[in-house]
Formats: sequence, structure tokens, C-alpha cells
Amino acid sequence: MRRWMKNHFLKVNGAIIIVSIILTLLAIIYKESLYGIFGEANYLSLHIIMEIFMVVVSFTIAIQAWMMFPHVLSSYRLWLGSLFFTIALLEVLHLISYKGMPFFITESSPYKATWFYIVGRLTQALGLLIIVASRDRKVSIWWRWKGYLLGGVYTFIWAFIIFNPANFLPELVIDGQGTTILKNSLQYIAIILQIVCIIFLIRRLNQNSKETLHLMLLVASVYLIIGDSMFTSYKSVYDISNFVGHLFQLFGFYFLMRSFYWTSVEEPFQKQKEAQSQLRYLAYHDELTKLPNGRLFKERLEDELKNRAGMKKAILFIDIARFKTVNESLGHSFGDLVLKGVAQRMRQILPTHLLITRMGGDEYTVLMSELTSEKDVISICKQIQNAMNEPFQIQHLRLNVTLNIGVSIYPEHGRTETELLKHAHVAMNEARNEVYRYKIYQKEMDKQLMDRLVLEQDLHRAIAEGNLFITYQPQVDLRTGQIMAFEALLRWRHPERGLISPSDFIPLAEETGLIIPIGEWVLRESCRQLKEWHRMGLPKVGISVNLSTKQFFQQNLPKIVEEILAETGLSPHYLELEITESMTMDVSNATLILQEFRDLGVKIAVDDFGTGYSSLHYLRDLPIDRLKIDQSFVKDIILDKREAAIISMIVSIAQHLQIEVIAEGVEYEEQLQFLREHDCMQIQGYLFSPPLTAEEVVVKFINIQDKAHQYR
Repeated sequence: MRRWMKNHFLKVNGAIIIVSIILTLLAIIYKESLYGIFGEANYLSLHIIMEIFMVVVSFTIAIQAWMMFPHVLSSYRLWLGSLFFTIALLEVLHLISYKGMPFFITESSPYKATWFYIVGRLTQALGLLIIVASRDRKVSIWWRWKGYLLGGVYTFIWAFIIFNPANFLPELVIDGQGTTILKNSLQYIAIILQIVCIIFLIRRLNQNSKETLHLMLLVASVYLIIGDSMFTSYKSVYDISNFVGHLFQLFGFYFLMRSFYWTSVEEPFQKQKEAQSQLRYLAYHDELTKLPNGRLFKERLEDELKNRAGMKKAILFIDIARFKTVNESLGHSFGDLVLKGVAQRMRQILPTHLLITRMGGDEYTVLMSELTSEKDVISICKQIQNAMNEPFQIQHLRLNVTLNIGVSIYPEHGRTETELLKHAHVAMNEARNEVYRYKIYQKEMDKQLMDRLVLEQDLHRAIAEGNLFITYQPQVDLRTGQIMAFEALLRWRHPERGLISPSDFIPLAEETGLIIPIGEWVLRESCRQLKEWHRMGLPKVGISVNLSTKQFFQQNLPKIVEEILAETGLSPHYLELEITESMTMDVSNATLILQEFRDLGVKIAVDDFGTGYSSLHYLRDLPIDRLKIDQSFVKDIILDKREAAIISMIVSIAQHLQIEVIAEGVEYEEQLQFLREHDCMQIQGYLFSPPLTAEEVVVKFINIQDKAHQYR
């Protein structure tokens, strides 16, 4: 912006600067010749023309400052306006008292005209210096009247002194001899003041937003100094040096006027244009990622459908898998860094002719305006997914980010912007179940979406109608051959569809927020049931209950757990709460919550260890009692040496950190034998028992216990 200001200044004012320099040289070289060209008879008329211009300029500056002041309340502009109001009045008095002008109050004379000029010049130089040297500040609107009234009173005092017939002041110009020592001395004082003013202006050129104003004031000061030097060398008020001096004064006043024109007209106009440009940018771009936003996407898509309807197109609708978990675990500032990182990678790898936009939240879209075949869009999907393979380094974490991509194609999947976006969004939801996480829309998906909506409504009713129930899967300690605890597993028996898989309704409960009341019910019912078993005489086993992410970050969760334990009468050490690794990414926050549970006496287990954001950092710092090895590692430990190595490593780390380890999903004796050999002595899985209802636990407890003894 500053470079533009300087270039603009030189472009607009360069010509007059060059002309003035040429005139200076001509005045010095051809001084006598010029005097002969103009002739003494024409000087009065020329002087009147130049003075009228300077008076108009001064009054223009004063009026602009008067009108602008209520809007800015700037002391800088107030005193500039007051100063030039004073200068305008003094210039008027100088003009009407110039030698050869008609009678006004008294006869015109070089005495009066020169004194009005020198007073005006010194006032201008000193006033500019004080204004430039002072700091701009906000002042009351009433200062406008005070400032201009002060200028009027100041002018009246000098008019009274100079017009007084007694001639209180000494002569400054003697016809035929030229300027006096006093006149030249006062002129040099004005030059010195102007030079000091220039020094202040140069120092402030690059320090604040008034750079162009100061630049114009600086140029004006240079012209006024040149004019002052000319006024020290003339012999008569009609001398050519006097004329050239007035000419440079004219140039100086031109730049003074330009400075105020800039601040009151050009600069506000440029700022308005910039503001409009910025508003337009913000209206069509996302502030966080700097990508175009949904408004621009929709307008561009509508334009494409209207003006290029014959061209095949594709829309990619993209979201970040598990982004809510990242936001809830690590905070929104961390989530923002993820959003920016994803946007940056897509910009880097996708062709520039594709329109990439952020629709809001964790959703992005890509518009392919020219599509020849489905292979093209599949290729783009693969490029995007491949770009996400490298983990994101965000603060102290290396985060793996997965995207879900849904695709709709024009015209097969819709002919309007609404249809295409809707179908791409539907396909994106289905992509979550795909291996490669992208899916092209199919008509059957509409039915699946409707089924999901119906399922959501049924889930609301399931809570009220009691269709949810809990099953319990035993956890066995191979060292003792005893059942040490049960894991509580939520199930849903739909009145029409029968048993609904947890993988179908748990994510739905998370999305809708129903997981909060459901989770609290599971916790209360599990504690109640365990206490009931204890009363019935079953061994004093524990209960393990899963917490959802939304539950974990409830502000009052520890208090809720404490109240449930008190309500059911269950001792805290029998309760174990299972959390996921993603909940521990914000270590400081997780530590506070988990420590509250530790203070209650409740145990903490990390579920599905190794499948999420595994970090030795949180294992060391968090109060964790047990790690659960995910069944995905256990499944192939006999055939896959890598899975076996991972389990061996997890067990070793846990032992060194004095944390217990349990493996889930154990179905075969070979798996159990491997785990025993690698010192994993706590087992859960179908080898011992599938999940059981509360009644089945009572009936089968002894049989399961006996089976556990066999593997002791």
C-alpha cells in the first residue's frame, strides 16, 4: 500500500515538480530577460491572480478540515484547518494592501503588504512545525470553534498593528534598494523553521498511516523554502525574483491543498475501495483456510449449470473422519490447524483449474467443471486420499487424518445445485464404510439415508420404551483362573427389526448427542447390577464400563459417577471406566479428569490400545491402570508376525510402566497360548464366553469359572 501511495504521488505530481525545477533554473539564468518579457505594468495583475489562488487554496484547506473534523475529531486536522484559516485571512490582507491596489482602510503600500506576507509566512512555518512535531489525538468537537476563533483573533491583532497609521513596525522593503536586513532575517527564520519541519516529516515518513500527507507537506515545504530564498533577493515588489518567489509559493500552496485533498477525498476513497474489496473477499472466502467458501461454490456451480449445461461435471463432498473427536479432545484451536493443513494439502496436489472450497465445519467441496469419465473423478479421489497418507505434524502430535469423499455427477445424479450437493453428501456418508473412503452416489443410497433417519427416531423411543439392555462379557485372570470382572456391553432389541448391531446405533447416538443419557443409564444400570450380584453371593468381581467422548468431556462427569456409586452402594474400586486413546490427546485436560476418578477410587482402562493416537507420553503421565489390546491385533497373531510383534511390544511397555494388560477378542486356544507366553495374563473373548444377559451370568458363572481354571 505504501509503495502504491508513493508511485501514485509521483505519477500525479511529477509533472509539476519538473516544471517548477525548470522555472527555478530559468529564473536564475534568465532573470533580467524575464523581467523584460513581463514588464512592470503586468506584475500587479499577475500578483492578484497568484494571491487569489493561494487564498482559495487556504480557505479550501480550512473548509475541508472544518467539515471533516466532526467525523475524525483529530487534533492534527483541526489545527491544520485553523492554521490555514488564519493564513487565508492574512493572504487576503496581503493582497488588498499590495502596492498598486485600491484604497482599503489605508493606502496600499509595500510596508503593509510585506508585513502581512512575513507574518503569514512565519505563522505558516511555525504552525506547520508545531503541528508536525505534535502527536495526533482525539479532541472534543467544540474545539473546532475555539481553533478557528483563535485564528480570527490572531489575524485581527496583526491587522490592527499593521494598518495602524503610526507604523509601529520597521520597514521591510525599501524601493530601489530592496529588502532590509530585518526582512531577510525573518525570511531566514521562516526557512529554518521550514527545514526543521522537513526533518520531522522525513523522520515520520515511514512511521504511520499519514505517510502520503507528510510526503506532500514535505514537498510543499521545499517549495516554500525556495520561495523564501527568492524573497530575500528582490529590489522592488515588482521585481522578477518577487514574481518567481510568488510562483513557488503558488506551487507550495498547491501541494498543501493536495495534501488535504488526499486526506479528505482520495485516501478515504482508496480505503473504501480496499474495504469493499476486503468485504467481497470475506464474503466469498473462508477466513481460516483462505479457500473459497460455500457461497462462491454455489454461485459458480449455478453458473456452470446455466451456461455450460452440456458439459459433464462432478462434485466431491469431503469431510474429516472423527474431526469432532479431535475438537473435543484437543480443543478448537488444534482443530483449526487440522482444517488449515487439509486445505493446504489439497491446494498443493490438485490441478489449479479445480475449484476447492470449504463449506463450513470440517466439510470441503471440489468442483470438476469438465469430466470425460468416472475414471477422472476416481483419480482425483485417490490423489486426495494419497495426500493424507503422511501424518500431519501439529504442535507436539503427529496426527493421521482420514477423509470421507462422496461424489455426484451431473447430469446423472441431478440437474440442480441442490440435488447434486445433496447426493454428494449422501455418498460421503456411505464412504465411511468403504475401504478407500470414497464413494460415487447411487440411487439406493437414498433409501439407506431414510432408513438411518428412521433408526434415529426409533433410538429416541428405545430409551423411553426400555428396548436397550446390557450384556456382560467376563474377563479372566490366567494366573488365578478366576473371573475378575465383566465388561458391560450395550445392546438394542428393536421391536420390529430385532437386534441392532452396536456399530449401527452407537455412532448414531454419538452424532445426535443421545449417547449422554444412554451412557449415564448404562453406567447406573451396570453398577446396580454388579451390586445385586454381590448381594446374591457371587464373588466380588468388578465391572468395566465404556465412556464415550462426549461423556468424558462433560464438565460434571466425576460428580455424576460419584452420585451413581453412592446411589447404588457400589464401592468405587469395583468400577473401571474404559476410555479411548483419542480422549487423552489433550494430556493436561485428560489428566485433571482422570485424577478426579483416581481420587474417587475408580480405575481407568484404555480401550482398543494401538488403534488410535498411541503415545508413550500419555502412558507415562496419565493415571492409567490397564491397557486393552484391541481384538484386531489378537485376530491374526498366529499367522502374522507383525501383529505378534506389536502385542509383544505393548505388553513389554505396560510391564515396565507397571500397567496391567488385557487382550480382548480371544477365540482360540492358540491365541491364548501365545498371549500367555508373552506374559499377557488377562483375557476376554468368546473362548471363555460370549456376552451374557444378567440372568445368564448368574446361571453360567460357575461353568465359566471352571473353564478359566482349566487354563490356569
